[in-house]
Amino acid sequence: RMMGYVNKIYVKPGDKVATGQLLVSISGDDILAKKAQAQAMITEAEVAAENAQRDYKRFETLRQQNSVSDKELENVALQNTSMKAKVQMARQQMNEVNAMLAYTNIRAPFAGVVTQKLRDEGSMANPGMPILTIEQGGELQIIASVPESYIQYVKVGDIAKIELKSLEMSFDGKVSELSPSAFRTGGQYSMKLAIDTKDKQNIRSGMYVNILIPN
Repeated sequence: RMMGYVNKIYVKPGDKVATGQLLVSISGDDILAKKAQAQAMITEAEVAAENAQRDYKRFETLRQQNSVSDKELENVALQNTSMKAKVQMARQQMNEVNAMLAYTNIRAPFAGVVTQKLRDEGSMANPGMPILTIEQGGELQIIASVPESYIQYVKVGDIAKIELKSLEMSFDGKVSELSPSAFRTGGQYSMKLAIDTKDKQNIRSGMYVNILIPN
């Protein structure tokens, strides 16, 4: 979410990663400078707030002694409230800086395997540009498209025969999702199938299969 140079990439393709594991660090010198400024603002605001609080207590005592007017006490009270608000504003700014600083450390959102490294150390990282690709572990699924001429024969829950010729395997799959619209897909309806096979260890993401759905 922020621009900066890639300082360090801690993983490589093929590495298994855990949820929350540090993957990439991005330079954040400008953010660190803003953090120092925010800390200085907090310190300055807290000192001013302490002085305003002491003034308010002193004027309260003086008012009880009829040494100052109600208007003078009111002015000091407003100043005290204003200084407290500035402390809160300065702390909020620090929270925003810390939130941005957190983006300089990119962590794994889930457990999986690194499949691609798209940036090198020293290159520029830009918002929205991928640095690593991670494949999530867990259940496999098949993504396919169904032409509009055949969509009438397919429905969610159908059992299909799956042929994976590269591994000389065949097994069952179940239609788990079926798009109701082919808008902007040229008459092709997106379909997903859950794989029902115990022999998954040799199946890899990106393999091609044939899908046979009986009508």
